[in-house]
This record gives sequence, C-alpha cells and structure tokens, in this order.
Amino acid sequence: MSLLPRTAEEFSSAEYWERFFKKRGEKAFEWYGDYNKLCGVLHKYIKVQDKVLVVGCGNSELSEQLYDVGYKHLTNIDISETVVTHMNQRNAERRPGLTFQQVDATQTPYEDASYQAALDKGTLDAMASEEEGALAKKMLTEVGRVLSIGGRYVCVTLAQESVIKLAVEHFVQLGWAVRLHCLQEESGKEEDSFALPVFVLVCTKFRQPMPTPILEMCLGEDGAPTRLTQVSELLSAVREHQAYSVLRKRLRTGTDASSKLSLTLCHAKTGLPRYTLTVQDCSPGAKVPRSNHFAIFIVPQGSETAWLYSSSEGRKQLAASANFRRLVIVAMHRNQEYTDMQAVQSELSPMVMDLAPPGMPANQQVPFLSVGGDLGWREEVSRGVSELSGEYCVENVKGEDGQLYRRLVFLSNAALVQSESRLVSSNTTSSQKKKNKKKAKPAAPPTTSSTSLSVDSGFLCCAHHEVMVAGLAMLGVGTPERKDVPVSVLLVGLGGGGLPQFLRDFVPDVTVEVVELDPVVLKVAKEWFGFRPDDRLTVTLGDGLERICAQEKEGCLFDVIMFDVDNKDSTVGMSCPPAAFVETAILQKVCSLLTPRGVFILNLVCRDPVLRKSVLQRVSAVFPCILSRKIEGEVNEVLLCSHGENKTPDAARVLPSLNQAAMNLQSALCSNRSGTNRSPHIDIVELLKDLKVE
Repeated sequence: MSLLPRTAEEFSSAEYWERFFKKRGEKAFEWYGDYNKLCGVLHKYIKVQDKVLVVGCGNSELSEQLYDVGYKHLTNIDISETVVTHMNQRNAERRPGLTFQQVDATQTPYEDASYQAALDKGTLDAMASEEEGALAKKMLTEVGRVLSIGGRYVCVTLAQESVIKLAVEHFVQLGWAVRLHCLQEESGKEEDSFALPVFVLVCTKFRQPMPTPILEMCLGEDGAPTRLTQVSELLSAVREHQAYSVLRKRLRTGTDASSKLSLTLCHAKTGLPRYTLTVQDCSPGAKVPRSNHFAIFIVPQGSETAWLYSSSEGRKQLAASANFRRLVIVAMHRNQEYTDMQAVQSELSPMVMDLAPPGMPANQQVPFLSVGGDLGWREEVSRGVSELSGEYCVENVKGEDGQLYRRLVFLSNAALVQSESRLVSSNTTSSQKKKNKKKAKPAAPPTTSSTSLSVDSGFLCCAHHEVMVAGLAMLGVGTPERKDVPVSVLLVGLGGGGLPQFLRDFVPDVTVEVVELDPVVLKVAKEWFGFRPDDRLTVTLGDGLERICAQEKEGCLFDVIMFDVDNKDSTVGMSCPPAAFVETAILQKVCSLLTPRGVFILNLVCRDPVLRKSVLQRVSAVFPCILSRKIEGEVNEVLLCSHGENKTPDAARVLPSLNQAAMNLQSALCSNRSGTNRSPHIDIVELLKDLKVE
C-alpha cells in the first residue's frame, strides 16, 4: 500500500509518480496486465492481418501471446541490445516468424505509413519522465509517421496525468480521434491485485485532421463511449477512476469504522450526480451475526440532511441498528427521476459488490434496506439564482413522519436545508392537524395541481427557532404584570420567514423588524413560505451590521435582538453567525440597543472548540448572564444573554424562576393567534428544561 496515493489529487503530482516508478521493482510491468486482461481491447482495435509495430517490447510475453493466437506480422523494437538478443534466442525455435530488433523508437528506419497499428505497453510511461517529456514527444511523432491512414496507436498505460496529458494533447493537435478505456479488476480479485487501474489509449489517424477534437472515455473493454469536449475533462475522469480503484481496493482489503469513505455515481448520459454512497463499517467488537456481512440502505428522498444519515455519529448509530459488518448508505440526488425501489436496486446491484467487505462469500445475497419500503418523495416547485448565495431551489418533500414539508436549499451547499416549513392542506383545520399529529400515516404524495397546500405558521421545523422563541420567557411575556406591554424584536436573518411569522402570529403585542441582506430570500419567503409582512412585521433589506450601527445612532431600543444569520465563509469553523457579528464592538452596540429587561438571543453553530470558547468569552464580557441550550443531534446551540440584575447568576435561582415564566409564555402563545387560524405547536417548558448557565 506504500505505493498508493494519500489523496486523489496526488494522481496529478509528478513527485508521486516519480516515487511510484522508483519503488515498483522488476515486476512492474505485470501491473499493466497480461494478455488475458488486455486481449479484449487489443483484438477490438488491432486486426490479425495488421502489420504491427511493438514499441519498447522489453521482455514482456505479450508479443509472444499475440503471435500464438494468429498475429504473425509483429515487428518488436527495443533500445536494449541485451533484451533484443534474449528475446530472439527465446523465440528462435517456437516462433521463427517473431522478430526483435534493436531500434530507437524516436528514430526508426521504417517507411512512412508502413504499419496499420503501433502497440505500446508501458513505454510511453517510462519515456515521458526523460528530458521533461521531449523524448516521449519524439517517439509519438515517429509513431504518427509510420502509421497509415486509419492506423491506430494503442498504448497500455497507468495514465499518470503528465503522461496522458502529453499524449492526448499531441494527437488532438494532429486532428486524430482519441479514446481511453479504463480496465477495472473484476469484483472479488482486489485482494491479490494492484490497486491502480490500467488504461488503454487508442488514437486513430485520419486522412483529414478533425476540426473538432474527438475525445471519448470508456469503462471496460466494451463500455459505451462517453463523449468529452476538453482534454481537462478527460484528465478529470482519469483521476476519478484512479481514486475509485484505490477506494475499492481499501474497502475490499480492510474495515475501519472511524473512516468516512464516500463516492458519487453520476448519470451515464448527463454526467449529473445521481447517487452518493457512504460506507459505514461496524465498530470493532460489535456482535454481528455471521451471515450479516453487507447491506445497502436507501435514504428516502428529502431525508438526506437528517442527522441519522448526514452526520458521522448518526451513520454509526444507523449501522449499529442495522447490525451488518458493513452498511452502504445511499442518498438520491435532486433533478433525478427514480421509478421505484426495485428500479433503484436493479441500477445499483451491478456495482455494489465492489464495496463489499473482505471475506464475504461470492454468492452472498446483499439485502437492500429502507424506511417503510419506499423511496420517499420530493417535488421541486421553484428554482432561481441569488447574486449573493448562488442557485437555489424550493422543494416539497415527504418526511419520515408522513407529513409534507417545504424547503429552501442553496445548491452551493446542497446538504444544508436553509429553511423548512410544514405544509398542510388548506381544507385541513388546525385542530384536526394537531389531533392527527401522532398518528400520521404516509399517504400518497399530493400534486400541487390537485391539492392546495399552505404553510403551517404555527409549526417551527427548526429546533433552534423553538428555543429562540422560548427565550422570550426571560422577558416575562404572558405574566399578569406584563399584560398589554408591547414587545419589540429585531431579528437579523430572514430565511424562509418561519421564525418572524411565528412571533408575529402568536406573541401578544409584538412588533418585529427583520433585517435581510438578500432580496431574493425575501421574495422566496413571501412567495413560497407564507411570509406576510404588515405594520407589525417589517423587513429592512440591507446589511445587518450596518443596520445595528444606524439604529444605535438613532437611539432605538428593542426588548429582544436575535441573530440567526449564516456564514458564507466555509473556511471558518463557525457557520453561524459570521465572525463579525460576535466581535466585541458589535456586541456592545447590541447591548446598548436593548431595553433594561432586554434579551440578546444568538444562534451559534461552531465546530471549533477553541473558537467557541473565544466567542463565549467575548459575549460574557458584555452580557453577565448567559444561558445556553444545546440542540440535540445538531451543532447548533442557542445563547440567551441579558444584562439584567443578576451579575453572577446561579442555576439554582435563575432556572426555577424561568419555569413559571415558561408556563406563562406557553399560555400567552396559545391564546393570542393574531391574524391566523393556526395553533402554535411548541412546548416552552420542555424547551427550557435543559438550559445551562455559562
């Protein structure tokens, strides 16, 4: 395994291939495949009656094997006198017509157009490292000279990037047709085979150079060719096949519960992603039945982002529950059609054995597992582009609870649901919905043309939004002494509008101002997520930080300020909020904008423990009282921050008082329903049970 690259990118590294060829040893050319492996593709492009020039023949048995099956017009050349003498002696009696000549492949004595085929097994790979590729270019030029019109250069290669790029660009410039076959090992043979795939490059000479390059890629000797438009696409495809072969080798020779190995399968015709497969091995020491070697789990459409399928811990839990040595978790992609479970199984079955664990019997049946036996359901209802966030789609999905949901997803991070709302039929009353909540059955998905769907503003899909609403208990909302007292909220970050609409519809005497940077998000929220601005729910389009600074200058005050804004910079270990929102200067401005009883509520998503500690230190320097609530199964945590009377709060005093406040808030939310016939589906008391004093 020391010869294998650590990453797919190393296939592009000249240093990697230099190490590879130094370490490969005397038996290196066995890795290029013997006659049995190569004969299918060689017979396809080289006819028995063809006059064939074998370039750099070495001591390979390939020419001898071709001669034995009827190829009698082979001219074998090599630069080494020792090799030529040895090969002539070895074949003098058994193959008198098989000749070996000491000839420099860069300057041969043969006439123009005197051969119908040139066969190269590893010679191009060896020569390309000499003189920065100049020697290989001379050899390719000479091959082109001696081939006749319609003649083919057939090169068996490991396709290191610098080599294949040199050869392909050379022949494309000459107007030749270029086709590359990737020869994979048969399933079950990886234990004793070399991990890297062998490629066969076939370049065909035309009478008139082709004005548009013909570049094709084939999987196997008989695979249908995939037409490519640029050399860079071909090189990318080569890297993908090399990386897949290494992955397959590792999977077939060992197990590792801690590693995250995944690959994406694309549609053969469109090239678009169709399936993503993630391999999860069982933990060492797990008691797995002997016959439970391997299974495939199909994730229902629309459930890909669920914790059980998208997180490392979730997948481990799923694998432990399935109780197989190896579980392959399959996610289906958007913009792809899937007929039914049987069709998906048929499509995946030919390749799943590539991912089987070592030691699994060849005739072992591989079960396909799923939730409820179906594929789930997803319907795209809108698609567009935001100048700030890129392409997005709005889709309806059926959850595993049988309910329908609407989601906003930015395709630059398709694994993340930006916003989600529950859908209900317009003729379903709120009380009916609540009554049926626990007994929901996955009915047939509706079509928007036959059923009118609307967003249930009383249902918050995001757990952190529920906690942010519950944080209003710190204000005493719903207590007798706060009755008819207005509540002012400033929320930075709109999303689909579910959180501000909930506040508007259910919090008594509330006014909400939302600051949103992206006008497209506002448009989507209004059109698809039931967001309805009015005199008590307003939106300011612009930068949240600039708005905070402006409001400080104007002397504005708010009872609640909420930050629920994502970070577009993926290089930082904090995806919510952007780092600038938790700088000390901004936090101080937030504090100055709060009323004496005011609360600052922050949705914090930070994977970096050092960065999280730094953020908490800055927040606590401004807000002496901080309560936090971790969201189960998520990275999110909600910070409830105040600058109230208790400078050094202790849990014994703060939390019991919140329990009564939570009950008051719950009662207020259920009795308000301002402008909606929905009911709030939220349990404030439960949400505030696990608060922690920071």
